[in-house]
Amino acid sequence: MSDKREAADAAETARRARFSKLPERIRLEDTVEERAAIAPDPAKDTYNPDEWLVRYCL
Repeated sequence: MSDKREAADAAETARRARFSKLPERIRLEDTVEERAAIAPDPAKDTYNPDEWLVRYCL
């Protein structure tokens, strides 16, 4: 009977050592990852209205 009690005490001691305190706090800045939703497109801002006029109106 004492072996069971000693095993239970040892298990309780190990459990208290592991779970007796809360984990360290994580800063909000460490939980957020910022990156672009889409890859930058180099051809995005190359529209030239004069080129459009030359192609379709002349």
